[in-house]
Amino acid sequence: MNKIDVLLGLQWGDEGKGKIVDVLTPQYDIIARFQGGPNAGHTLEFKGIKHILNIIPSGIFHADKQNIIGNGVLIEPLIFEREIKGLKEKGVSPNDNLFVSKKAHLITASHRMLDMANELAKGQEKIGSTLKGIGPTYTDKIARVGLRVGDILRSDWLEKYNDLKENHLRLLKSLGHDFSSFKIDEMSYEEYESKWLKSLETLKTFRFINSEYFLNDALKNGQKILAEGAQGSMLDIDFGSYPFVTSSNTITAGVCSGLGIAPSNIGRVFGLCKAYCTRVGSGPFPTELFDETGDKLRQTGREFGSTTGRPRRCGWIDIPALNYACMLNGVTDLVVTKVDVMNDFDVVKMCTQYKIDGKETIQIPFDLNEKIEPIFQQHQGWKSNLDGISSYNDLPNQLKKYIESIEEITGVNVAIISISPDRKDTIFKMKK
Repeated sequence: MNKIDVLLGLQWGDEGKGKIVDVLTPQYDIIARFQGGPNAGHTLEFKGIKHILNIIPSGIFHADKQNIIGNGVLIEPLIFEREIKGLKEKGVSPNDNLFVSKKAHLITASHRMLDMANELAKGQEKIGSTLKGIGPTYTDKIARVGLRVGDILRSDWLEKYNDLKENHLRLLKSLGHDFSSFKIDEMSYEEYESKWLKSLETLKTFRFINSEYFLNDALKNGQKILAEGAQGSMLDIDFGSYPFVTSSNTITAGVCSGLGIAPSNIGRVFGLCKAYCTRVGSGPFPTELFDETGDKLRQTGREFGSTTGRPRRCGWIDIPALNYACMLNGVTDLVVTKVDVMNDFDVVKMCTQYKIDGKETIQIPFDLNEKIEPIFQQHQGWKSNLDGISSYNDLPNQLKKYIESIEEITGVNVAIISISPDRKDTIFKMKK
């Protein structure tokens, strides 16, 4: 029986997962998303065209591969409909190779209203939510009152939907709001809800499956599966920089609950990190740069959220956080992305330790909001254009030294290096 391989982010998201999934897809039969929702923005670039996916797995552009939206994923039907329309306009036929778990939960218009109200109520303590309804939907899931994809086929669907909406209305009123207080994507609640309900018809055109049986049967039949994560390990609800985290388990363990896969059936774990660090929204960021260097990383790396458009905070690579994420995920293969962003830097740095209360440590503290002084190791920049390089041996020596320092400190082999957003600019490095 085959094992399922996993690809996920090791930082605060935006590590380039979409591109690497797309690059690896030819080696697999099935690509399966296991958590997150439309708060994700997976960017793929090929033939000079940029593609952004929010809910749909990044293997969708390969017509001969099956793509699964797992039970751990949240689906906002109107956003899903827009995504499907965009794919069809580019000549993709998602109805042919996209399958949806009946147990995936639905984000409603009132979930999005609650998200806005909750974020507003936090004031200065807001977490930087994407306002896509993620938190309230996972809350309803845990409270056992959520709506699932399979529910829309039930005869009592509208009754269940209206009961949940009335519950949300009561919650909004308790926060001092009502449905007329906010707009969703520049629409009134009533207009958005009407479009949302109609978008369910698009969702119904896809094959709904019991994804846990589908995937385990595929493994038994010798098919190869890649599980695709969203966000990043430092945003994990349990092990991330709480409370500035997402509402799901973004680590390898999330594959088991998000797809119905036994822990013993996990195979290789591809962990992605940028050659530097970024973060969107609020929350601690020990290596953040507030100077011209941070601005240069942001502009050169086009560090603006693919889903929200918000500028990302930028800083040097954080090895203690990377070690932590490698440990939690059981990473077997590191993938380092966006090394080309630092092509023009005279000096590049990596944080190898923290100093907290005068003591040096490589461990993540209970509260990352503590006063942390990052201790940096300095590297000479490679000062080279990487265009056209296809072999690791042909990379500049200083860049290879930087990559090998990451390997030495983490103890994990770097298997893949991305030198541009395009799928063709991907270097596979042989294991030592």
